[in-house]
Amino acid sequence: MSYHNVEILFVEDSTDDAALTIRALKKSGFTHKLYHVINGAEALDFIYCKGAYADRSDKEFPKLILLDLKMPKVSGLQVLEKLKADQHLKSIPIVMLTSSNEGPDIEKCFALGANSYIVKPVDSDNFFNAVKEIGLYWMVLSQPAH
Repeated sequence: MSYHNVEILFVEDSTDDAALTIRALKKSGFTHKLYHVINGAEALDFIYCKGAYADRSDKEFPKLILLDLKMPKVSGLQVLEKLKADQHLKSIPIVMLTSSNEGPDIEKCFALGANSYIVKPVDSDNFFNAVKEIGLYWMVLSQPAH
């Protein structure tokens, strides 16, 4: 597996939500440089080139991280906190993509530096459109920090 030029790191433990999100991104033209991991521990291994990703270049980072909030092993909050505290990584936009619409979760994510917080729409048409707009905004319209 080549991890060269991964533009979107997608962190999601739900196989159904992952399939729907990847399908929406694919239809929007963003999947050729998308990499999906299934929990926060794997996301940190990918970013820090550890474990199964030890051979990945530590000079390349995704342009966007789509991060679920509630996952096993390491939560989205823990991943967000670690990456936003890292001087070399804090400029990577992190969009929380979650089913939680709870005020404390939203406040905590923004306090830790999340760039956006998207509650997954319940119906598939709205979910598809939301993911498409996320990809368009963060990958095409928004300019990187460096």
